This record gives sequence, C-alpha cells and structure tokens, in this order.
Amino acid sequence: MTSLRERAVEVLTTADGRAKTALSRAHAADWDAARTAGTPIPLGVAPPPDRPARPDNPPLVDPRDVPRRKPGSPEGRIAILHAIAHIELNAVDLHWDIIARFPQIEMPPGFYDDWVRAADEESKHFNLVCDRLEALGSHYGALTAHAGMWRAAEDTAEDLMARLAVVPMVLEARGLDVTPGMISLFERAGDPETVDALKVIYAEEVHHVAYGTKWFHFLCGRKNLDPKDAFHSLVRKYFPGGTKPPFNEEKRAEAGLPPDFYWPLAG
Repeated sequence: MTSLRERAVEVLTTADGRAKTALSRAHAADWDAARTAGTPIPLGVAPPPDRPARPDNPPLVDPRDVPRRKPGSPEGRIAILHAIAHIELNAVDLHWDIIARFPQIEMPPGFYDDWVRAADEESKHFNLVCDRLEALGSHYGALTAHAGMWRAAEDTAEDLMARLAVVPMVLEARGLDVTPGMISLFERAGDPETVDALKVIYAEEVHHVAYGTKWFHFLCGRKNLDPKDAFHSLVRKYFPGGTKPPFNEEKRAEAGLPPDFYWPLAG
C-alpha cells in the first residue's frame, strides 16, 4: 500500500494546479475511508522536495514586483481572485509538506487527520476560485504571482514548531483578517457567486488556524514550554516582519489565538 507520505510527495511533485488538487482530494478521501474502516494507511517515509512542482505559469516574481490594480475595477477583482488562487495552491502544498517533512517527530494520528483535511479543503478552495476566474474570462496563470509563502516553508523546514507558528498561526491567520473586506468588495460588485466561494473559504480557514494552534500547544506541552513565549520567540526569529493590524479578533479567538499572542508582535 502506498504510504501517506509517499502520497504527499506525489501531490508535491505534480505541477498542474487542477491535477495537483484532484490528486490531493483523492488521497484525502482514501485516508479518511481507511481511518473510518479501521485499516489506516501507513505513514511511511518519503522525503519531500525542497520546493513543490509548479506550472510554467504564473511566472513568480518578487512580491514588490506584482502589479497593483484598483480593487474596484473588473481587472482589479480578477487580480484579487488570482492572488487568492495562488495562495490556496501554496496552502495545498504546505499542508502536504507538513505531513511529509517531519517523520522524525512522532505525532498522534489526529495530527495527520487535521492536515489531510486541511489539504483537502484548500484543494476545494483553489478550484472554487479557479472556477470564478474562468467565469470572469481569466484563468490561474494569466497574471504574475510571488513565492513569499513558500519562503516561509523553506525557512521553517527544520523546525515543526516554527512551521506551525509561521504558516497557520501567522500567514493563515492573516487570511481571517482580510477576507471579510474581500467579501464586501465582491458584494458591492454584484458578484454573488464569488461571495459564496469566499464565504466557504472564510469559514474553513478558521479550522486551519485552529489546527496550527492546537498542535503548537501540544508540542509546547511536550517540551514544557509556555506557548505564548515560544510563539513570540519563533515568530521573531522566522518572521521578523511581525504581524500587522487590523486583526479579526473574533475569528482569531475562535481559532484559539488570543490577542496577547499577536498584538505584542504588531510592527
């Protein structure tokens, strides 16, 4: 039987976004079915690539070189959706990478349940946004994008606690802050289909931040560390730009992130 980590590497080494997410969803369904049947797929060992496979387009540029477009224009709204699709595709890879990356650290089965589920949901999100891009006459790859999220993965490739702190607890938590504004923008534009897609993403991203928070606290308990102090130390080391207000305090709290975790890091 192909192990879970081998399946993770299969996703990571698939370049096309639609093919990557189809494979991701199939592997997630297999994992869930096997767990339900009481015959779990073995974890195995399969070293992940340093960087996931990517399609030729979009071209990746420095974040400062991504063109700015007026969000109120049709072109600006397409650019926002393209950026979201790129984030969601990165998130698919990030969640499979955390499954494959740290075999030396023994974690309970629930850890893998959570990140497989998160990868499945991110795959769904990517396809929802791509469907909207195509309905609006564009497609994923039509614009430029940046590799900033994967830099965070590279920086934390040797430290599971740092990965949890930076990716779900900082980067994905930022999505909770900005998504309500994007929903409002598409409501004003009279685009209910995109609003519906963004509402699905918004609700499920809370879970992903919560998974990061839960397993970060788990590892802090294992090491007898104060979670707040450990979080501050790791974010200052691996994400020195810090966190930036305004914060969605209600949704962050729902995900297990109290204000005294992120306000002291606000630059």
